[in-house]
Amino acid sequence: MHDKKKIKSGFIWSALDSLGTQAIALATSLVLANILGPAVFGLIAMLAIFIAVANVFINSGFNAALIRKTDRDESDFATTFYFSLGVSIGCYLLLFFCAPYIAQFYQQPELTTLTRVIALVVVINTFSAIPIVKLSVSLNFKTQAKCNFIALTCSSLLALALAYFDHGVWALVAQQLALAIINVLMLNILVPWRPKRKFSKESFKNLFGFGSKLLLSGLLDTIYNNIYSLIIGKQFTAVQLGLFNQANRLSSLPAVTLTGVIQKVTFPMLSAIQHDTKKLDASYLLTLQFAAVVIFPVMFGLCIIAKPLIEILLGQEWQGTAELVSIITMALVLYPIHAINLNMLQVKGRSDLFLKLEIIKKITITLILVVTVPMGIKAMCIGMVVSSYLALFINTYYTGKLSSLTAYKQLIALLPIALITAFSAFLGYSVGMNFSSNIIQIITMLGVALGSYILILILMQRSLLTALKNTLKN
Repeated sequence: MHDKKKIKSGFIWSALDSLGTQAIALATSLVLANILGPAVFGLIAMLAIFIAVANVFINSGFNAALIRKTDRDESDFATTFYFSLGVSIGCYLLLFFCAPYIAQFYQQPELTTLTRVIALVVVINTFSAIPIVKLSVSLNFKTQAKCNFIALTCSSLLALALAYFDHGVWALVAQQLALAIINVLMLNILVPWRPKRKFSKESFKNLFGFGSKLLLSGLLDTIYNNIYSLIIGKQFTAVQLGLFNQANRLSSLPAVTLTGVIQKVTFPMLSAIQHDTKKLDASYLLTLQFAAVVIFPVMFGLCIIAKPLIEILLGQEWQGTAELVSIITMALVLYPIHAINLNMLQVKGRSDLFLKLEIIKKITITLILVVTVPMGIKAMCIGMVVSSYLALFINTYYTGKLSSLTAYKQLIALLPIALITAFSAFLGYSVGMNFSSNIIQIITMLGVALGSYILILILMQRSLLTALKNTLKN
């Protein structure tokens, strides 16, 4: 059982890690975007799905299985490492030989060499998996934060230097390789681990029993998270893909980062109380409400300031990104609710149900994509919003089957927060639009929206704020 001090420390360091590294990554990305332009980012986005799918196969759900397993031993760690290493080498060789076909698919000849170089990240990341699992199990996110910060800082400086000296797309490739290499070196220095056992069939069978379901669901999720880039890269230009990719990145950043902080700490914590149903349900509901209180206003805030923000940060060349950001944020505002509901299924050990849900949702997304692709990129983004809201009802329905928290109870708990956030955002936008200066618009919109949000929360949701405050203190 994890004590309160470790959970609190884990939350703080996980937050610092995610928020700090993402802030550096965002700042670097914005500078690089101004130097390199949308077309260069579009080329890298074309390869994202292939690298992401390879990483899913390497993990194979084993990391989550190791964290969840309470009686893990050295055989489990060694088996996971050997399996991941073998799969990573296989994935790299596959990408190496398929590189010309990938280039032909997108009609971008330079992708052949780019694929063969950037795919090395797949093999390199294998050597960081076990140290990360060990640190996560012990809730030692401080060490992870240090490694991520150093790796990201060094790789970002390298990318900026290469971009400044006109190395184009290779600046982004070098950034990813340097990030992976430095992170692996730091983790293995601070958490020295070497496999002391041989590959165990028994351990593999045990881990794969849980992990295989996560592998398939993770594979589906990864493909569909990147399917938009695949289709846009094929159907439209590299510039248009670059604009979409930047919009998706900016929209995803706050939702994914903040949710990741909460998930990273609560998954080990909730796993430890998985047999105490009453306590688990109470902790789970508070986790949902906490995520909503923090993430809802961030996403609505980004939605209303997208246009002036993009003009200031990226300039006219990237202006097509702004409208897409405003749409995509409304899809990702529900991301924490999706993620935490799926986390609950893993805590309960229902990876089979996890997979079933992913299949149902992906069929829905496919149907929406078929309808929206001919209408253009904007219509595809609106389809993302529709998909997200349909997925919400699917996720909460099945989670309610495993706990006392039905879809209706979750909706009742979250609806007041959503309504307060939407009203505050509308108020901020209405006031801010009276000014012509982009900076004054942003300050006014966010100031009015945040001020009204906090005031209404205090007046109407005092009991919830008190419960959340006590939970954080404890």
